Amino acid sequence: MIKQPLKCKTGSGFLHRVVDGVCGRSPPKMADYGTRWSLTEWMELLDALSAIFRLAVGKNIPDKEVRTSLAELDSSYSDAILSCLKARHEEIRQSLVERTNAVSSLALSSDKISTLQTPLLNLSLDIREGGAVRPVSIEMNREELQSLVSSLEGANKVWCTVMESGRESNTMNK
Repeated sequence: MIKQPLKCKTGSGFLHRVVDGVCGRSPPKMADYGTRWSLTEWMELLDALSAIFRLAVGKNIPDKEVRTSLAELDSSYSDAILSCLKARHEEIRQSLVERTNAVSSLALSSDKISTLQTPLLNLSLDIREGGAVRPVSIEMNREELQSLVSSLEGANKVWCTVMESGRESNTMNK
């Protein structure tokens, strides 16, 4: 599964795009790499590579152990992964620390949860702004969740109405 993207000339660039995704920026897009993979294969590939980068940095695994875990790959592929890992190690580490800090600051992970006596939902979103993806975590109680659902349903109705009227005007213009 991992061998296929590294056979292409953009292998190193592809790995760096995967790290961009791990760090909360824009990940690689399937369309940029042709039709090499099915959607399922693409998602498995990104998940596998992302896991390698996160685990190697998060658990501070030495290069030799990472290389051993990649032993099934051709040495040029494992070298490319290790090279990318070394080049972006600090950036990946910082991203993992920021995510951990964001989660640990929520009430769900605090000692105040026992005094709240209210079930809370932790909603994690990836917001895309100007090509960069940033994670946002929001805590909501039941009423806030219902309000969000109602707002999203209303927005969906408006969107459907706009799309329908756009189709009607296109039909009339023809």
